[in-house]
Amino acid sequence: MKYVTNTNDSRLASAQEHLSYIDPAADSPWQTYLAQVDRVAPYLGPLARWAETLRRPKRALIVDVPIEMDDGSVRHFEGFRVQHNLSRGPGKGGVRYHPEVTLEEVMALSAWMTVKNAAVGLPYGGAKGGIRVDPAQLSRKELERMTRRYTSEIGIIIGPQQDIPAPDVNTNPQVMAWMMDTYSMNIGGTATGVVTGKPIQLGGSLGRVKATGRGVFVTGREAARRIGLKLDGARVAVQGFGNVGGVAAELFAEAGAKVVAVQDHTGGLHHADGLDVARLSAHVQEAHGIAGFRDADLLGGDDFWAVDCDILIPAALEGQLTESRARRTTAKMVLEGANGPTLPAADDVLQSRGILVVPDVICNAGGVTVSYFEWVQDFSSFFWSEDEINARLEKILVGAFAAIWDTAEKLKVPLRTAAFAVACERVLEARVERGLYP
Repeated sequence: MKYVTNTNDSRLASAQEHLSYIDPAADSPWQTYLAQVDRVAPYLGPLARWAETLRRPKRALIVDVPIEMDDGSVRHFEGFRVQHNLSRGPGKGGVRYHPEVTLEEVMALSAWMTVKNAAVGLPYGGAKGGIRVDPAQLSRKELERMTRRYTSEIGIIIGPQQDIPAPDVNTNPQVMAWMMDTYSMNIGGTATGVVTGKPIQLGGSLGRVKATGRGVFVTGREAARRIGLKLDGARVAVQGFGNVGGVAAELFAEAGAKVVAVQDHTGGLHHADGLDVARLSAHVQEAHGIAGFRDADLLGGDDFWAVDCDILIPAALEGQLTESRARRTTAKMVLEGANGPTLPAADDVLQSRGILVVPDVICNAGGVTVSYFEWVQDFSSFFWSEDEINARLEKILVGAFAAIWDTAEKLKVPLRTAAFAVACERVLEARVERGLYP
């Protein structure tokens, strides 16, 4: 069974009413996003009359993904693809495989992609996808069959000019290769531009794997400079040690910072004089987690959030930085490597304590920026060097961050509100200029 829900239903009075399948819990990802929109609405001027556009995903596709398992049994998985807004261009956003994936989570992630792409100035709308599954429980062939079936199911709404998926949690270049091949077989011709984050030999871009973590470092460096925080000797705590947190940790260490604490799904580590990030990265490659790494003290449970640090980087999943954790942190600056890691109540606590938050929609935008570069390179069949990629990425992020910083100072608001103000203005201006059809 599959169906498309068009959430722009005029018969429904409000976002909460028409999204009756959404968990109304205050700390759900979708409610967090709606709270962020509410906070920016007063700064939209005449465009505020169109603000409801931001509160309603354009399209939500729910698909059944049945596959034959290696033992001959048949299992069904639930998959999603949500296009939040397409006013500024085709949808763009990752696909995650995780046992806790839900429709409301994917909706929120797609909405944050709308804001992120507009904040950076990329010609995309926002989209996101996912399957509720623990990929660690699947064999390679089962993972391939699931990916190909999912791609066939969502093929009715994706395409190089419609919606371009990319890697996210628990997906990688191999998964993107299967998606690209499946889509290409279904249309009868190779379409490398249907996904980004592909292997290099299939039209992928150099620099893509480290792009999100690099973006965290670049925006963090720019923010640190503005508040007078020297990176050399700064203490950094990182939650999540994958392509985002791990890469960011490496780059901060190269800049002279000390990564004093790390936490992931396997445990926590602490070393007051700084962890050996290179050795830890090598360990994670072999062990698939930080557990078992020596030369560091174990860090239990919530103790991670109280570690003495200057920079806190939540780079795991959404909703991790709660109000109580925000009260415990000693950081001077929070860099949101994950999407939606900070709850609205925690945002208020951090602001009241004078702790700068560099929001996800600019902080982790490095990945989608290099995905844009990959998409452009696929269309032109002309590819850039990694040095060119990194230089172009830095130029775009530094410029976008400066514009958001200036807006924050002008409006006297936090960086998140400023980022939303810049992005939502661009999205709604596009909506107004395009008009309503029919």
